[in-house]
This record gives sequence, structure tokens and C-alpha cells, in this order.
Amino acid sequence: MAAERILAVDDEPRSLEIIRFNLEAAGYRVDVAASGEQALDAVAAEERDLIVLDLMLPGIDGFEVCRRVRERSTCPIIMLTAKGAEEDKVRGLRLGADDYVTKPFSAQELLARVEAVLRRARPPEEVGRAPETLEIGDLRIDARRKQVTVAGRELR
Repeated sequence: MAAERILAVDDEPRSLEIIRFNLEAAGYRVDVAASGEQALDAVAAEERDLIVLDLMLPGIDGFEVCRRVRERSTCPIIMLTAKGAEEDKVRGLRLGADDYVTKPFSAQELLARVEAVLRRARPPEEVGRAPETLEIGDLRIDARRKQVTVAGRELR
């Protein structure tokens, strides 16, 4: 499977480089944007598996970027910001963010949150999953309904 593609958005070059370095070291493919406008252009050009989005951006802020991304995509978003007030967190989550990390943060915490959000975003694996209904001759077992029938008659 190809490495997940992440868009990191931050107007601070040092923060952006740290995020990029750590995510690439963990095996992710990382694209970067330094403004809300660049982020929206990048999202319009190509779908990503995850967006790590700073809130305090020049021009279009992270809240507005999140709102606009949500209008056309279900791509997971982790908001990353120095704004740690409860109302900012609530606003970000209500706009569609999947997680919210406050600065300063450790590289390990960010990686763990990225892994968790990506894990939740993946569709369940169908390979190796037991079928919901099994039929052998007249015997039918419906695991979802917790029902067993023989020749159409339910067994208790």
C-alpha cells in the first residue's frame, strides 16, 4: 500500500519543517502550504489522506479553510495551533476537524494522533471477515440478526 499523503499547513517555516520532517520520517508523503489560500489550492488540485492545519494563518484562517474543505471533502483534519481556549477547540471541532492539537506539542504526540485519525478514516478490511450470512443446504445462519433457520423455520 502506498504511503498516506498528508498536507501540512502552517505559516511558520520552522514549524512546517518540523512537521514535515517528522511525518516523512514516519513514512508519510507530505506536501506543505504556508497560507490558507495555498492550502485550498492544494486540496482542490489533489485529494489528500489527511490535513494538518494551523489555525492562525495569514489571509484565510484555519477555521475558514476547514469550513471550505468540509464543503467538498471528508478528508480528516487535525487542527494544530497555539490557540488552546475551549471555545477555539469547540469551534474547530464543530466546523469539521477530527482532532485538535495545541502548541507546543511533541513529535510523538502528533504522530500518534495522525495514526489514530488515519486509522479511523480507513474503511474496515473486508478480507478475512466472516460473512454475515452462512447458508449450507436448508441451514441458514444470520449473524447480524442472530437468527438460525432450517428450511425457512426459525430455531431457538
